[in-house]
Amino acid sequence: MAKRIVSAERIIKAPASKIFDLLADPANHQSFDGSGTLRGPRGSTASQRLALGSKFSMNMESGVRYGITNVVCEFEENRKIAWKHIGGFIWRYEISEIDGGCKVVESFDYSVLLGLSLVPTSTPKNNQVNMEKTLERIAQIVE
Repeated sequence: MAKRIVSAERIIKAPASKIFDLLADPANHQSFDGSGTLRGPRGSTASQRLALGSKFSMNMESGVRYGITNVVCEFEENRKIAWKHIGGFIWRYEISEIDGGCKVVESFDYSVLLGLSLVPTSTPKNNQVNMEKTLERIAQIVE
């Protein structure tokens, strides 16, 4: 299966731990969502700190309201966190410390079979634009 990944990156002038703490708490996700689709966490997962294998659910709205459950599939404290939902799409954040802050890369991996349905649409390009907005919001929160 061919890799299909779009990404955005930004230098953020904050320690990796501060950035990671924001990402690892689902209660924060709406505050930095650049897509405007997140409506907040669902149920008891709202206040948990994520770890490898954690499940968390979010209220979403994109034309219609719906809920989505995600599973943390990659986790390296202060370096990388990724989650996927039932469709298999992966949202990933990678943090690399540099002089004066961190390089943060957000990516959307739609390499799964279902991802073929996104190829002829504007979804990948829209996701890239929204990731740039997300990284900007993260910077505003932690810097």
